Amino acid sequence: MHRQKLDIADMPATNAVRRDIVSTTEPSAASGGIRVEVFDNMTPLEAEWRALEQDDLASLHQSYDWCAAWAETSGYPLAIVRGSFNGRTAFILPLEIIRSNGVRRAEFIGGRHSNINTGLFSAEFLETAADGMTASLEAEIVHALRSMADLMLLRNVPLTWRGRISPLTSLPAVENQNHAFQLPFLGSFEATLKQVNAKRRRKKFKHQSRILDDKGGYEHVIAGPDQQDALLDLFFRQKAVRFKTAGLPDVFRDALTQTALHGLLAHQDVGGHNTALEMHALRLKGEFEGHIPAVAALSRKGDHVICQFASIDETLVPEASPGELLFWLMIERLHREGVALFDFGIGDQGYKRSWCPMETVQHDLILPVSVVGHVAAFAQRGVTRAKAAIKANPRLYGLIQRQRARQGINASSTEDADKD
Repeated sequence: MHRQKLDIADMPATNAVRRDIVSTTEPSAASGGIRVEVFDNMTPLEAEWRALEQDDLASLHQSYDWCAAWAETSGYPLAIVRGSFNGRTAFILPLEIIRSNGVRRAEFIGGRHSNINTGLFSAEFLETAADGMTASLEAEIVHALRSMADLMLLRNVPLTWRGRISPLTSLPAVENQNHAFQLPFLGSFEATLKQVNAKRRRKKFKHQSRILDDKGGYEHVIAGPDQQDALLDLFFRQKAVRFKTAGLPDVFRDALTQTALHGLLAHQDVGGHNTALEMHALRLKGEFEGHIPAVAALSRKGDHVICQFASIDETLVPEASPGELLFWLMIERLHREGVALFDFGIGDQGYKRSWCPMETVQHDLILPVSVVGHVAAFAQRGVTRAKAAIKANPRLYGLIQRQRARQGINASSTEDADKD
């Protein structure tokens, strides 16, 4: 199977309340007259924020509801960068300030649990920023953040996404140690499967179905409002067992992380095509009536669906590969619903490679703000490159992860957190 290692480059796809502005940079001719402001509150920007997020190529992870769920639980100070031109919003970078080892980092809100980050940009700004932000505009962002941060660190940004070059591409970048994996949907389900060996896929699906049918059958469950929280809690329990068995730290153990994810379940776009978080499951019938051996959570933004996380329970019917079967059922259903891209998210696992002909390289963008930030930026680039080297060595990576688990490190709250 040929895998394309690229950034999906061939796939088309009101004024703020003044008291919430904590820093302002006046527009300059060199920056195209863009005024840069930093807000410590999301509310004044809601209307224009929701307008910008209508762009289908803007990441769901920078949507207002997604950011609000994380901001309400994390407690980190906010530093939301807004650029405007003649009173019209040009861009929003939803950032929070995380202090670690004496360094204040401005990062995307909830960024450690995001599979792709883009920022939010107006069509007008995108037309003028084809080559990225100007050096003078970057300098004004730095000036606006100076009292709050030492470093702006934007993780997991594809420099090109579905044919669009990111305006952030001009920022200093280092390749992130994790890549993302996608399955493009073609005209027919059969054509889509042919990208990943349709004959083998159908044979495996029939084998899995036969095993479960012999035990009484199964069904694909999409959780309703009265089921979704219980299904998410089941995921937490299943994943904790899997992490413990593998000797890995549990990135979902933190209570704040669990609270934020529960909060996202409430945000549904009724009548639209955007869903912050939707719980899916494979439920058994007959001999194992009611047992759920596989759970997954999906997010949808326009024609792009991301599997945010998934878990399996191997105590029953492991021979049926229930996790793989659930992916088949979700993908087959979504193909009928106008989806163009199914995204397995970041993190390199065998099951993702078996489904995905496309691999997206993402970058971490690092912009120093203070003298301390320049030192931290140098260190951050070194850390990211070291992580990439370690992850390229499976034995060394496994050894380090097991050591972290033995030390009881909660990866969701450390700088070394990676997606599973």
